[in-house]
Amino acid sequence: MTKWFSAPQSIMLARITSLAQATFSAAIAFHLAMNPAFAGDPFRDNNPRAIGDKTEAAFRAVFQKGNYPEAENYLKQALASEPNEPLAYAMRASLAYTNNDVATLATYSTKTLEAGQKLIATDPLRGNLYTAVGTFLEGAVIITREGAGGAAQALGKLRQVYQYLDKAEAISANDPELNLIKGYMDLLLAVNLPFTNPDEAIQRLEKNAAPQYLVDRGIAIAYRDLKNYSQALDYANRAVKATADNPEVYYLKAQILHEQGRQQNSRQLLQDAIANFDIALSKKSQLPADLVKQIQSERSRANDTLKSLG
Repeated sequence: MTKWFSAPQSIMLARITSLAQATFSAAIAFHLAMNPAFAGDPFRDNNPRAIGDKTEAAFRAVFQKGNYPEAENYLKQALASEPNEPLAYAMRASLAYTNNDVATLATYSTKTLEAGQKLIATDPLRGNLYTAVGTFLEGAVIITREGAGGAAQALGKLRQVYQYLDKAEAISANDPELNLIKGYMDLLLAVNLPFTNPDEAIQRLEKNAAPQYLVDRGIAIAYRDLKNYSQALDYANRAVKATADNPEVYYLKAQILHEQGRQQNSRQLLQDAIANFDIALSKKSQLPADLVKQIQSERSRANDTLKSLG
């Protein structure tokens, strides 16, 4: 069990709502490798799992192309034709959270948990992993619906999450899918809690997680939140190079450039930030409406910052 469970509930409550979206818009937003060795499993070159072609296509639509409507279509097909794959349910729940659809989030959180529990009998590694994911999603439902009143129950769910992750890790500590999810969770918690160190989580991602461009994107987010903008930009550039069609990676790069430009009072960096916001917005029809509004708002702030330099 990780040390941050000793955190005061007031701190954990302040973070868990944002962690719910951050983790499951990222940690279960599994990207396909650019040239996967085995169809259906973007994580493993050895001992691949039959995750399913439609689920794989949904990954590709969201996380290579950044195309949410296309992903929704593939997920409908996946849920019909690949009913035992918990990752499909987890992705559906994550998209519901992104769309502020709490009822659908609740439905597919439960389905993720049930599919994960069922999978334990035949694949205990992934079964425990997705039982953890489903449990986390149920915690997100609680905190979304009840706010502060659900803090204690949500924290109880979070403890259960790490119990299941520990079981999965005991089976295969170096599994790339496990390390991707657990690495993202640990990293997002570490950068949001002042007494924790993100180095271990970064090492977990770099050493054992896959695919690489999701690793790079996660570490870029971590360094952005730690205000280490030079390192963040380096990893963001790697993610852009690997997933050049995805507007969200340009949005991430724009955020980093904006903060770096503000820090250095650099017109060039701010202009570069605005250019990357514009690339992201050029594909706004592919993105959730709330995300488009957020990108537009941040672009406006970057423009204001540029104007303030005269």
